[in-house]
Amino acid sequence: MGFEIWHFVLGIAIMLNVVVSIFLVRRDDLEVFQKGAQIFIVWLIPFFAAIGLWLLNHSQDTPAKTRKSFGGGPQDSSGAGSSGD
Repeated sequence: MGFEIWHFVLGIAIMLNVVVSIFLVRRDDLEVFQKGAQIFIVWLIPFFAAIGLWLLNHSQDTPAKTRKSFGGGPQDSSGAGSSGD
């Protein structure tokens, strides 16, 4: 029975590594050396490297939140909007 569990764990590790390797190959923002090095690390350290590198690269895809201007716009010291007239 323990032998079947190892097959399952090995299958999950291989599937995860293949998916992350494809994800890394398709990235346009990485150089060829970076892609090769990251894929090598994914296969060298299963699970942890695959998940870690996927999270690292995936986090760079989300746009940074825009900051609002400090103060919120034209207002006088009372907090009322200025009339501008």
